[in-house]
Formats: sequence, C-alpha cells, structure tokens
Amino acid sequence: MARQINFWAINLVSFFAFVFISALHLASAATDRTKTVEFNVKPGGVVHTFAESIREFECSFTYASQGGTNEQWLMSVGLSDDDRLFSCSVWRPQGKSYLFFTQFKAELKKTKIEYASAYSQTAVGGQGDVALKPEEFTVGDSTVTHTDGKFRAELSKLTMVGRTQHDEL
Repeated sequence: MARQINFWAINLVSFFAFVFISALHLASAATDRTKTVEFNVKPGGVVHTFAESIREFECSFTYASQGGTNEQWLMSVGLSDDDRLFSCSVWRPQGKSYLFFTQFKAELKKTKIEYASAYSQTAVGGQGDVALKPEEFTVGDSTVTHTDGKFRAELSKLTMVGRTQHDEL
C-alpha cells in the first residue's frame, strides 16, 4: 500500500512540476512577443532614428524636431501569437509633445501595413487622443511619413499594424 501511495505522490509531484515548467515557458514566450522601450526624442533639427525588433520584424522611427529639450518617448512592438501581425506604437506618454517635428517616417520591416494612425496628442489626464488630419501623413506599404506642406509639425503618437509575410508550411 505504501508503494502505491509513493507512486501516486511521485506522479502528482511530476505533474505539478510539468505544469509549473510549462507555465514558465509560456510566460517566457509571451514576453518574447512584446517589448516596450523608452527613448529620448531630441530637438536640434538633426535627423535621428530609433528602432526595435522582435525576431526579424523591425519598427524604426526617424524624425527631426526643433524647440525645447529632450522628451522621453516609448516604443512598443508586438508580434501576434500566430506570427501574422506585427504592431508598433511610438508615443509620448505625458501627452502632447512640445517639440515641432520638421519630418517623420516610421517603417515596419518585413510587413505590409494594414492599419496606421498618427496623433498630435495622446490620451492623458482625461484628455483623448487627437488624430492628425488624414492629409497630414501618408501611409505606404511599409512606411508612414509626414506629408510635405500639409503636416502641421505636431506629433505625439504613431500606431501601425502590419501583416507579416508568414507562410504556412
């Protein structure tokens, strides 16, 4: 009888160890699919680029801005569970940027953009997002850029979702 109890106890411990290790693996896999990184947006009129990637998919944000001092911004990238969608958001978490952007370009590598939006103000302190007018920016297959002569130099957030070139076997 004691031998049978030990057998069940060992199986039970093995089962819980398996569940625990599986949960750790799933948590690790989930963190491999999303990433948020802080970076400084620097004024001075010089072109700067910031980029982050998950596996072979990359989001880059290239800009030039004037006025004020450095601002802390965030870039979040994410890959869907089925590897078919790659998303990127670039924004100023404090809301409206006080910098004047002379240009911007965001690019998703190894994807085709299916959705993109740009904002002059992000939601903070009870305020809502304020979208740029559609004519202020241009959405291409893999890029979102300012539109010369139409962009009013206000940018606080960009959001893009691209379909990856993932193929089923």
